[in-house]
Amino acid sequence: MNRIYLDNAATTPLDPVVITEMVNVMNTHYGNPSSIHAQGREVRTLIEKARKTVAGLLNATPAEIFFTSGGTEADNTAIRCGIAAYNIKHAITSKIEHHAVEHTLNMLLKQGVIDKLSFVNVDNKGNIDYDHLEELLKTNERSFVSLMHANNELGTLTDIERVGDICEQYDAIYHCDTVQTMGHYAHDVRKLKAHFIVCAAHKLHGPKGVGFLFVNHSIKISPMIFGGAQERNMRGGTENVYGIVGMAKALEIAYAEMQQHQDHIQELKSYLKEKLTAEIPDLYFNGETAPEKSLYTVLNVSFPAMDMADMLLFNLDINGVAASGGSACSSGSNIGSHVLSGISADPNRPSVRFSFSKYNTKEELDFVVDKVKQIVNQNVTA
Repeated sequence: MNRIYLDNAATTPLDPVVITEMVNVMNTHYGNPSSIHAQGREVRTLIEKARKTVAGLLNATPAEIFFTSGGTEADNTAIRCGIAAYNIKHAITSKIEHHAVEHTLNMLLKQGVIDKLSFVNVDNKGNIDYDHLEELLKTNERSFVSLMHANNELGTLTDIERVGDICEQYDAIYHCDTVQTMGHYAHDVRKLKAHFIVCAAHKLHGPKGVGFLFVNHSIKISPMIFGGAQERNMRGGTENVYGIVGMAKALEIAYAEMQQHQDHIQELKSYLKEKLTAEIPDLYFNGETAPEKSLYTVLNVSFPAMDMADMLLFNLDINGVAASGGSACSSGSNIGSHVLSGISADPNRPSVRFSFSKYNTKEELDFVVDKVKQIVNQNVTA
């Protein structure tokens, strides 16, 4: 059975060019980049070349790019170290952030590192209430704001330039989780006014286990991971050389081919939306779906209530379709999607997140629609 992969928001397949680049380095460069001999210096050069590539694409300086093990570590470093460095006691986020943000801030509150954790209002599509954000910032203390660029489950986009302007007005430190949008949109850090943005390479056809944190030159933080002097004393531990090289290549490809991939994937998303709407009654979509308001790689579909709703993803899987999703958390339950609960989605309706990449085709989507229609028709509640 030919399997169809529509879970690219979770992870993406490696680009063959990235694989080739990484294998070449594996075959020819084995030195420790902290060593002073020739083999070590060669590997150090590869890391710094990758850093310059990433920095150049973001309009950053190389000194503002720090390599990490991925988006979660980058988010944790920004939040924990940013709050600690400036002794901040008030943090602002939303109830639909990724767990790397949500759980970190909740733990800092529990530990007493921060005294107050505020949640900016979001509507039933996942849009940030910018007026409420400004109200929350109107305090006598400096705040830390953590709001993502695109929601990983809904795809709804936040105007991060507007958030940056608001944060600047109130001297807040602004961390933006850009994991889902890195490589899909052009980020110019000189325009964003964000103090921290992050990347996980495996979301843009790069390798797993590597990412980076951008730290604006105006911010000075201490490391979260101690050890050696790697990453200019900001992250102890021998660098993931092959991963770093692969990530830089993946980001380089993403920027070079960005427009054609945007056009192709947006067409796929619109096509699937139209086909599902035509074939399945009582169907709607979670989050924004208009191109200017939504990440073009994500479509979150809310299906009608049905028997064995919790088996929907499993049934798709055994029919050769990989996707993800769930339902809103039921009252008194800790299971389900905190994001769907955060927008007050109906907990009785199962949802599926279909997420696309440059490798998907309309022919695949035709197959998916047929399978979805069969499953829903067999299980929909009368």
